[in-house]
Amino acid sequence: MAKAEFKTIDAEKRELSKKANRELRAQKRVPAVLYGPEVKENLHFSVDELELERILRTQQTKLVELTFDDKVYKTLVKRVEFDPVTDRPVHVDFYVLSNNHKVTLRIPVTVTGNARGVVENGGRLFQPMKVVRIRVLPEFIPAEFIIDVSSLKIGESFHVGDLDLDGITPIDAEGRTIVTIRPPKGADFLDSLTADVEGDDEAEGEETAEGETPEGEEGADGEGSEEEKTEE
Repeated sequence: MAKAEFKTIDAEKRELSKKANRELRAQKRVPAVLYGPEVKENLHFSVDELELERILRTQQTKLVELTFDDKVYKTLVKRVEFDPVTDRPVHVDFYVLSNNHKVTLRIPVTVTGNARGVVENGGRLFQPMKVVRIRVLPEFIPAEFIIDVSSLKIGESFHVGDLDLDGITPIDAEGRTIVTIRPPKGADFLDSLTADVEGDDEAEGEETAEGETPEGEEGADGEGSEEEKTEE
């Protein structure tokens, strides 16, 4: 697990009007708001669009040390609105962290290493979970969960409960699978066909043995009796 690091960004006070917001966006500044459990009144300001995109570009947890009116706030990028056409950020919410309040986050999962089952047996790696939901105090916020899958063989998996959860409460069930190694493509189907064929051979052998008449015994008509069997 990698601990999250704070990025820095400066903020400037802004007016609360649609016209002012349009002018800010034309200047490549993004309207923003700051709030939190220990903030008495929401603060409204703008941030540089390029600086914000630099922060948003990474998939890791987005912690920001924001400077506004000569005061520094340790924040989390809570929500970002994007223009549906240009995909430019048009508004951003910053949540002020408090050491006494847990936050709910979606932490990205990064897979490293080459799974043994893939390298040695041609298996396939599947990652059904790309993020894990957690509740955590600010001091324990991870940047991301890093999973080394090098030792995983075919049929083995890595679950939420296998993560380093020191100081962290997972919201997702600990039994949920994050990564699993499956057999090579088509192997499951071929194995099932082989099992069916072997099962039929064994069944036929058992029926022949049970249907045979022991030497020296005769049926009611003087010939060896034979049971009729019907396969479903």
